[in-house]
Amino acid sequence: MVVGSGGREHTLAKVCQGSPLVGEVVVAPGNPGIAQEFKTLKLEVENNSLIVKVAQENKVDLVVVGPEVPLCNGAVDALQEAAILAYGPNQAGARLEGSKAYTKDFLSKYEIPTADYGNFTQIEPAFEYLAACNLPVVVKASGLAAGKGVLICQTKEEAEGAVKDMLSGGSFGDSGREVVIEEFLDGEETSLHLICSGESYVAMPMSQDHKKVGEGDTGLNTGGMGAYAPTKLVTEEMLADYEKSIVGPTLAGLRNEGVDFRGTLYIGLMLTSKGPKVLEFNVRFGDPETQVILPLLADDLVPLLLQSARGQTLPEKVNFKDASSMVVVLSSAGYPESYPKGEVISIASPLPEGSEVIYAGVGKDESGQIVSAGGRVLGAVGTGDSIEQAREQAYALCEQIEFKSKFYRNDIGHREFSRG
Repeated sequence: MVVGSGGREHTLAKVCQGSPLVGEVVVAPGNPGIAQEFKTLKLEVENNSLIVKVAQENKVDLVVVGPEVPLCNGAVDALQEAAILAYGPNQAGARLEGSKAYTKDFLSKYEIPTADYGNFTQIEPAFEYLAACNLPVVVKASGLAAGKGVLICQTKEEAEGAVKDMLSGGSFGDSGREVVIEEFLDGEETSLHLICSGESYVAMPMSQDHKKVGEGDTGLNTGGMGAYAPTKLVTEEMLADYEKSIVGPTLAGLRNEGVDFRGTLYIGLMLTSKGPKVLEFNVRFGDPETQVILPLLADDLVPLLLQSARGQTLPEKVNFKDASSMVVVLSSAGYPESYPKGEVISIASPLPEGSEVIYAGVGKDESGQIVSAGGRVLGAVGTGDSIEQAREQAYALCEQIEFKSKFYRNDIGHREFSRG
């Protein structure tokens, strides 16, 4: 059973379904697009006892928890207590995503490279710290804010306003009751996803996400407008260095803190002129990065999920395809601010070879048609021998999808293409 309702969960379901170990994949709660392909079950992902009940009623052997909210709420702890195998970190491990303040202190304690920072729950000390900061400066809500609690402030006034709004609970509710003020890091961002079991791990291909809504990486931050993998930005030697300077100390540090970390660890990195620095940790597969990382896995994903859930040592070598993958997110115009919903989606067939549609923010109207229901509506995924081929397939698929407010960036992967 895959828990969640977005593009990440649709991709996980598709990949798990391909395993010879799997009889059936169910998705809870899923969405009407996913329901065209998989059995979906009613579920409130924030209700741990309900997650356990649904898993028991459906005789589920493995639960894969997709989103961060149930992980931070202790869904895996509840499943483990009920003797149900679950993939994902327990509540103690999920603090790495649930509290940015905790994570910054953890990074500092274990001397893992990251931006200079301060954590604050009161306005006056925060303002005093800001007075000594260089501009621009980054202000983050410490708690979960659906990928939107990070503001890059160009002036002291803007930063003070952001701090005040967050600490008052006005901007991000309880998620902003503690803020992190951070040095702005200049460089190029990339994502490293690991499947972990204690200090044993498997590194997935490096990916690059596009957070800004506008082309050329302009405009407001979003949950992600597209991604691709692998990237030439990171060589094998560089990855080996990251594993030594960041991954090893992180997993050893967690063990030292009494955390047996099992599940996905997503490390957001900024590659600066002074070396790689950790921007953030997430404790689940990224969305939309999942849509491009998992199609590149040549081996069966399910044994890795099972070994992680059981706390067993993961294999030293996992095989990946010599291929590239790209996802272009089709959103509703106006996202990430206000946008229309309820627009009928049509997809012309046949789909381009090597492409697939991933359903994310969709619903169903009274006549049973699939309609838009979120800011990020669909993912158009292309996988091919080269990044050029993956791009061609993904954008050809974008052309075959129609809904009234369809909006997408035409430059996903632009940095990769400029690398030659």
